[in-house]
Amino acid sequence: MKSSIRISLRNGERIFVNGAVLQVDRKVSLALLNDAIFLLESQVMQVEDATTPLRQLYFIVQMMLMNPAEMPRAIELCSKHLQALREASESAEILSGLRAVENLIVGGRYFESLKTIRGLFATERQILDSVREEPPIRAA
Repeated sequence: MKSSIRISLRNGERIFVNGAVLQVDRKVSLALLNDAIFLLESQVMQVEDATTPLRQLYFIVQMMLMNPAEMPRAIELCSKHLQALREASESAEILSGLRAVENLIVGGRYFESLKTIRGLFATERQILDSVREEPPIRAA
């Protein structure tokens, strides 16, 4: 028998479960007793925060969880975005992470893929910061 997942929510907090948005009006603890796809409000990225390639990937995968009705379109967009990231990246850590993300998504493990993507944000930030610091190349 699969163990339940216990979630504690504060007054006014939202949780996204299988595409439904639930908001509580008081502090509450929930037990999810079967398989459910969920995101806590604190894990939800707003569109204006999807400002880098990996954050955009996170947002796309997040939409898969939050709007299952649009899953086929989101999967297609995710596949294209993953391909573009693989072609643009030279970082072994990013490339390895993208392979893991793709395998998790293919396996239907979207929540775990979000966790993997979040784990790559610091590396992406370092790469983007180093690119900004490099002086432009001058022609001879």
